[in-house]
Amino acid sequence: MAASIRRLVVGISGASGSILGVRLLELLQPLPVETHLVITPAAYETLAVECQYTCEQVHALATRVYADDDLSAPIASGSFHTDGMVVIPCSIKSLSGIANSYTTNLLVRAADVTLKEGRSLVLVVRETPLHRGHLRLMSLAAEAGAVIFPPVPAFYTHPQSLDVMIDQLIGRVLKRLGIDNDYYQPWDGKHDGA
Repeated sequence: MAASIRRLVVGISGASGSILGVRLLELLQPLPVETHLVITPAAYETLAVECQYTCEQVHALATRVYADDDLSAPIASGSFHTDGMVVIPCSIKSLSGIANSYTTNLLVRAADVTLKEGRSLVLVVRETPLHRGHLRLMSLAAEAGAVIFPPVPAFYTHPQSLDVMIDQLIGRVLKRLGIDNDYYQPWDGKHDGA
């Protein structure tokens, strides 16, 4: 792996909002980032319902793809260096597994490895409304070192479409992972005096 190439693990879980994971992979295509993708079985079902992408099209967006039951995959070991991981979207089931180190699948194992190695883990938790159990899980994951990053849109940009809102969100997620990009518009402090 060349020193200038970053290596990112991308997990897509079964929560609604699978387009977020797909769009993240699309926006990473022109960047010097090697992507290692794991998709849960529930995420494949959600993709089929929510998106116009085939599994093959989504797989083609990643550098490497792993089966969710492949616990011998490189991303299951801390000796395989990565620059971090994002679970986008992150279901409550995956959040629970991560928060409790219950590593029964590759997505949760890779997230657990990311935390134990002190690497950045961003969880784009997709659920609303939230009850106390959800909040407790988020707190546990945050205490372990994860960043809880709900997909909350920014309205200061006056987005003209859902696609623009998604790109702004993905740009912010990438920036949080230390990946510079031009997909989001930072707040510049200007306002209309309201």
